[in-house]
This record gives sequence, C-alpha cells and structure tokens, in this order.
Amino acid sequence: MLRKLFIDHPASVDEGYFEHMWFAASFAGLLFAAGLAALIHAVIPGLCKTTASRLIRKMYARIEYRGVPAAAPAE
Repeated sequence: MLRKLFIDHPASVDEGYFEHMWFAASFAGLLFAAGLAALIHAVIPGLCKTTASRLIRKMYARIEYRGVPAAAPAE
C-alpha cells in the first residue's frame, strides 16, 4: 500500500519521490500565482493582462516536454 502511494507514480514518470515532490510543489506554486494574477486581473483589468495565460503556457510546456529537454521550446 505504501509503495503504491509513494513510489509507483513517481517511478512511472521516471522520477524519485523527492524529485517528483519538488516538481509537483513547483507546479502548485505556479498554479497559485496564475490564480492570483487572474483574480487581480478580474478586479483591475489593466493589471496582469497576460500573466495567468503565460504561466499556464509555461506549465503546459513543462508537462508536454517532460523528460525531453532538447525538445522543449526556448523561454
């Protein structure tokens, strides 16, 4: 049971537990930042005009090109 919870999924994406934890935690931070930017934009439309969409594109690229660093687009 513990193996299934802590080991199997990270291994399925070719990562160790702590490597996967860091990747997922960094995603949580980016999602939080994108949500905050969208909320600020909702209240004051002149602010954070492209921040949320830029962060979402960055996250998509990180997932799409995960494990293939040479194929990742330049930022």
